[in-house]
Amino acid sequence: MKSPLWLYSFLILFPAALFARAKTDVLVMRNGDHMTCEVKGLDGGVLYVSFDYIDGTASVDWSKVARLESNQLFVVKTVGGDVYTGKLRTPESEGDRPVKIEVIEVAENESAVVERSQIVRLVETSDRFWQRFSGDVSFGVIYTKGNQSTQYSLSSGTAYVRERWSAGASFDSNLSHNAGVSSSTRNSLSLTAAHLLPSQNWFYTGVGGILQSSEQQIAHQSTIGGGIGRYLKNTDRTTVQLVGGLAWQGTTYQSSVPQSSDQNLLAALIYGKARFFKFSKTGFDGTAALLPALTQPGRLRFSTNASYYVKIVSNLKWNVTFYGNWDNQPPPTLPGSDYGTSSGLTWTFGLK
Repeated sequence: MKSPLWLYSFLILFPAALFARAKTDVLVMRNGDHMTCEVKGLDGGVLYVSFDYIDGTASVDWSKVARLESNQLFVVKTVGGDVYTGKLRTPESEGDRPVKIEVIEVAENESAVVERSQIVRLVETSDRFWQRFSGDVSFGVIYTKGNQSTQYSLSSGTAYVRERWSAGASFDSNLSHNAGVSSSTRNSLSLTAAHLLPSQNWFYTGVGGILQSSEQQIAHQSTIGGGIGRYLKNTDRTTVQLVGGLAWQGTTYQSSVPQSSDQNLLAALIYGKARFFKFSKTGFDGTAALLPALTQPGRLRFSTNASYYVKIVSNLKWNVTFYGNWDNQPPPTLPGSDYGTSSGLTWTFGLK
């Protein structure tokens, strides 16, 4: 493995903290509590806020919010797939009528009023490019004295969100070393971009990736593709999306494998992503890609990444991650799979 390539990839993706802004947002709860804070965003039914007098980020139950006022720009996403960008305020409502949030779109000088229960995500944005990013970084290590075994895992991800499109990148690295045995490494870099279509909850997307796996003796595997997708479920606690399209994949094996084993193929692309949340405690984030080869009928390649998170405190979480890569027709003598698990700590900034 050429470590500089993966080191540079990680440094590019390593998230830098968002620039601080004044904590002048107003938050009023249904029980009458009145707070001045900085609203970070909404994800999984949790409104994330910070205070001048409290260290870290606090988690607030979105269903208990009665009023929200902010002059900061937010990207607002709804259950129906509508997206708005603007400042936030809460119009006066009578009695037990549902709480509504008004999004004041600065550029068009217009506004849209949405029921609080219909808002699934608020993402803090800005006119400044670097303040539109969010992401996370994770690290884990496991050591066993009996067989002198050490396992390391390192990952980083970042997302860039605008009103009708978004882009993301993630880097994952796993190293396993046992005394007297060659080290096993797996590194992957994934890129995605999506743009919403006029039809609600439909979008088109592009995906790309690079994989290195010593277990499968893959020196370099590049994937690029795209297609049309739809949100099958899109609420404040659950997001499920499915994409169908085409992809090209080129694989170069290590020098010990005959060059005739190197392969390029055109395949159908079936891609899925799911996220589940439980208020401020646990979460699940998983992706899977199936590539039935069109140029080599009968051949299937499948890959997946899934993580389960448990909140420890503030932006710090404990995670368990599973990764896997399968090929039902690998070159002779080579294994058709590489999979494993890891565990570690995750620190997040913004809302990925």
